[in-house]
Amino acid sequence: MLMSKKTRGITLSAVFSALCVIFLFIASVWPTGQLGLVALSSLFVAAAVIESGVVSGLYVFIISSGLGLLILPNKTAPLLFLIFFGYYPIIKCLIERINQTVIQWILKLIVFNASVTILWLFINELFLAFGDNPPEVWVIYLAGSAVFLLYDYGYTKLIWFYKERISRGRGTRE
Repeated sequence: MLMSKKTRGITLSAVFSALCVIFLFIASVWPTGQLGLVALSSLFVAAAVIESGVVSGLYVFIISSGLGLLILPNKTAPLLFLIFFGYYPIIKCLIERINQTVIQWILKLIVFNASVTILWLFINELFLAFGDNPPEVWVIYLAGSAVFLLYDYGYTKLIWFYKERISRGRGTRE
């Protein structure tokens, strides 16, 4: 029996949300690879976008963020997911619809640096770890932007791998 497109989207959103929360849970109890696991959990949002469209990815982001903040013992992983990693696959999809590469990179860097600013303003304990000699703000933005560009490149490769090897063209990226 074939599922309707709407039923398939809802089902995939639920499965991807569950997998995302599992990865966030692992990230919250295993602090050594926390940032990497939170970044990996965002791949489930990207998979939802690829398979069922942007709305499905948005559902996965909202459900995973909400459940993560409600049920996980350590809130750092779901907060990182909420502030940047969770919605970035959706933003990335929308930005990459623009046919000008330079504008894409500028918009991506604006999104990333806005997220860093939110971290700076609302979760400044992360930056207070430097004690009395915090680095210059421009160093944080510059180094962070460089790391982000590498992250985006790697993320693009992982999305390509998913589309070519796992999805095999079944998805409808919207």
